[in-house]
Parts: sequence; C-alpha cells; structure tokens
Amino acid sequence: MTVTAEEQFRAWKAKTMPPVEEVRPGVWSIPVPFVGNPMRYTLSYVLIGEDVGGRREVALVDPGWDSDEGWEVLTAGLATAGLTPSSITGIVVTHFHPDHLGMAARLRAASGAWVALGEHEPLPEHWRGDPTQFVVEDRSQFADWGVPDEFLDEVSFQEETWAQMTAVAAPQRRLADGELLPVAGLQVRVLATPGHTPGSICLVDEANGLILTGDHVLPRITPHVSLEAANHADPLRDYLESLGIMGVGADMEVLPAHEYRFRGLMTRVAELRAHTLERSREVVAVLEEGEAGSVWEVSKELTWSRGFDSLRGFMLRLALAETASHLVYLAGQGRDVGILVSRGTPTPATQ
Repeated sequence: MTVTAEEQFRAWKAKTMPPVEEVRPGVWSIPVPFVGNPMRYTLSYVLIGEDVGGRREVALVDPGWDSDEGWEVLTAGLATAGLTPSSITGIVVTHFHPDHLGMAARLRAASGAWVALGEHEPLPEHWRGDPTQFVVEDRSQFADWGVPDEFLDEVSFQEETWAQMTAVAAPQRRLADGELLPVAGLQVRVLATPGHTPGSICLVDEANGLILTGDHVLPRITPHVSLEAANHADPLRDYLESLGIMGVGADMEVLPAHEYRFRGLMTRVAELRAHTLERSREVVAVLEEGEAGSVWEVSKELTWSRGFDSLRGFMLRLALAETASHLVYLAGQGRDVGILVSRGTPTPATQ
C-alpha cells in the first residue's frame, strides 16, 4: 500500500482535520467533522460533471454527520471548489449510517437535490412502526445471546433510538449494481458491496482512475461487520464475497470515507480478508474449548484491543453483534456452533 495523500496522512496521525483537496479536475475531497467520535471526520467527495451543452451537474458523496459545525465546514469546502449547496444535483450515500447520511436532509433542504442509496439498503418506510415492540424485541435478542441482566439496558436500543431512526427521511432514489450515477457529465458506476451494511455501495470512476470505497475498504481500520439488520442473514459471508469483487479497482487510487487516500487496493483487501478469517478461527478455538454456550460467553474470550471488560454501551453492543456474525458465518460453512444466534434485531430492516 502507498499513501497518496500526504497531508491527509499527516493530519490523521496528528489527530487534526485534513485540508480540502482537489483530487482530480472536478473531484474534491472535503472532510466533515464526525463530532464526538474518535474517527474525527468523514471524507465527503464532490464529483463535478458537465454535459455536451455545458450544463454542470454535481454529485456529493457521503455528506457526513449532521451538526452546525459540520454544515459550516461542508459549505466552506464547497466554496473552495467554487460551489454552493444549491449547486448540488444529487447526494449519494454509500450506506445508511449517520456519519454518512446525517447531513443529507439539511443539504437536500438547501439544494433541492435528490438523495440516493444502494437498492438493498434498509429504508425508513420499512422499519417497525411500534416503538414498544422495537424495544422489547431488541432487548430479547441480546437476552437470547446470553447477555446478563445488568448489561441489557446499556446494549439494547430504547424508544429514543426508534425515534431517531424513524425521523430520517427516505431517499428519493436507489442505485442498482452496475448503474451509472444519474448526473450529467459523469461516468461513475455503482458497485454493490454488502457486508458492512446490507446495501453498502462503492463507486467506480474509471475516467479518473478512482474508486470511492465508503467504509467497505479503509486503509487502516477494519470495517465493522455485525449481525444487526434482520434482512441480512449472513453479513460476514457477504463482506468476504464483496472483498472478492474489488479487483475492478485494483490499479485505481482509493478514496475511502475515513482516514486517507492510498493505492494498493488488492493488498489491503488481502489484509482485510486475512484479518476477518483469523477472527473466525479465534471463534472456532473458543468453541472447541467447550466452555462457551452463548454469544456473550464467546465474546468474553475473544481478543479486543482494550480488553472485553473495557467495552460498554454501544461499543459492547457492536462487539456482541460482530461475534454473532462470525457464529452465523461459521454455521453457514457447515460448522456446528451449538449456540443460539437468530437473524438479527429490529434495527433498520426490510420486513
């Protein structure tokens, strides 16, 4: 792997914000603050197209976490590129997480632009409409996974979570695998890469030799792949299969949604695949010891960067859901895991 954005790399190491940059003519990188999170920022990308008649259209990819600070930074970045929010034609979101989708509603209100997600990403109109049922079923899922009673409140969603989810407006478009972005003057193709979420997408810009990978491939961090969405039966299998199709961007510069740009996509893909399979082998080793009888008990025996006991709240939830995804994957590969793992929770999902 070769870092291609030295200023971004230095900013990442120094824990500061990187600059706005023109990656190619008409392609801009704008870091938007991810407020209160160690990731610090989401890299939004502006793609400027112009048709044969000279009409300019603009796609903005992953507008970032919604905050007043983020809005000021985003609009300042657009100004550096010679644009305003009203210049935006379409808002493309690589996946349905708030550090990617969050600013979309504010940007749409200021621009009138459509918002698009991958065709298989869960949409708000399909979410459960009963907050009480939402809370009960989510809590029940973690109880089935063996979570002790004293931890259930902190790992399961509450009614305010349901309210936050259902407050998000539905996108106007969904993008199919292989489809070109509907923006004049651009030849950017959608690549469906389920795993991190059911409908995660990457974008391939062959004309500029660029691949925008969202959270699917990051230069340093391993994306979180967990058993969350009820319509995502085997997310880890999907993730590994999605890594297998990344050869389309083998020689391209990688524009991830976090950290920094780089080349050497297939080297990084190999690292991610090896890391993921090693984690599954670690789960197998725990199962073979014969002491773990639940998702909770398996999770406790796995290696976590700061130790299992340091995981609390949402981070503990994610760790348990990640462990569950490995158990489901192993079962799908013919391994008798001997542990109750159902198909996810009533988090955003197609029913």
